[in-house]
Amino acid sequence: MTELIKTPYYLIDKSKLARNMEKIAYVREHSGAKALLALKCFATWSVFDFMSQYMDGTTSSSLNEVKLGKIKFPGETHAYSVAYADDEIDDVLAHSDKIIFNSISQLTRFSEASANTVRGLRLNPGVSSSDFLIADPARPFSRLGEWDAAKIEAVLPLISGFMIHNNCENGDFELFDQMLGQIEERFGHLLAQVSWVSLGGGIHFTGEDYPLDRFCARLKAFSERYGVQVYLEPGEAAITLSTSLEVTVLDTLYNGKQLAVVDSSIEAHMLDLLIYRQEAKMEPCDGPHQYMVCGKSCLAGDIFGEFNFDSELKIGDRLSFIDAAGYTMVKKNWFNGVNMPAIAIKELDGSVKLVREFGFQDYLDSLS
Repeated sequence: MTELIKTPYYLIDKSKLARNMEKIAYVREHSGAKALLALKCFATWSVFDFMSQYMDGTTSSSLNEVKLGKIKFPGETHAYSVAYADDEIDDVLAHSDKIIFNSISQLTRFSEASANTVRGLRLNPGVSSSDFLIADPARPFSRLGEWDAAKIEAVLPLISGFMIHNNCENGDFELFDQMLGQIEERFGHLLAQVSWVSLGGGIHFTGEDYPLDRFCARLKAFSERYGVQVYLEPGEAAITLSTSLEVTVLDTLYNGKQLAVVDSSIEAHMLDLLIYRQEAKMEPCDGPHQYMVCGKSCLAGDIFGEFNFDSELKIGDRLSFIDAAGYTMVKKNWFNGVNMPAIAIKELDGSVKLVREFGFQDYLDSLS
């Protein structure tokens, strides 16, 4: 069936997605925490009906994401933004159950408008797990959240909760535990005065061999110590290893290395690889034929990576890049006019359906 779908396309495998969902459901049950899908990472709403059976709602970073969550994902809708504009705040409030302000300035500025909405404030604990400065919310001079406990305490009457996001692809429970302890040390007296705390996303608790029971126990102890409802905001953890980017070889050549050019592009279809200078992933293969797989855009560094294959690649061969859901579909773009990948879903029974294709009209409509 998949060979009938024109590449490139993203293929979401529900059976693989279900593995993550079941772990999220386990954590919800054994820790008491609620789980909200982080739309900044994954917003392909064709599978929201499936994911909503395991999760409590969505969290967002913009007005458009708030509206998407409210319209397409049953459950709670949390709104967050680094800064809300005057002309969007009413729309944000109309589509959210909770609104989280990034700064005391924004909180006080919109305190009257948001008086009838559950409000929270983002805290910046000054520590994070990020290996990349560009993604580090606790980087020097960070604009992400408030850090002065005295100033935060002064506005406690305006809020009922906090959001803290300082984990970034953190699969190390010990590090998570250590940083949460530092948060408690610094802000514990404030946590005890609110009714809910979101610990954000970036906790890779659906990864292989992650100590789920210890994680659940830590969340439950935190919740009980401060008397708060804990929220988690899994993005990558919700969709890890669930989706592939399917491509076709368009050309092969040799220039000191064997090269294969495919009908896709990292800048257009897997932008995070370029930003963080990482390689795409394929199922492991130690075959004797190594190729540098390249994108079709004019960017010289449009390279997916170097991979081994059991046989020589030829024009028309199909390749599959795995773990291609997080920060891919939400960042896809029309660089070079390279056609956007279609979106297909592999159902639990193994059948595959094409849910969206993109063409010239979409390209035309994205410009003026």
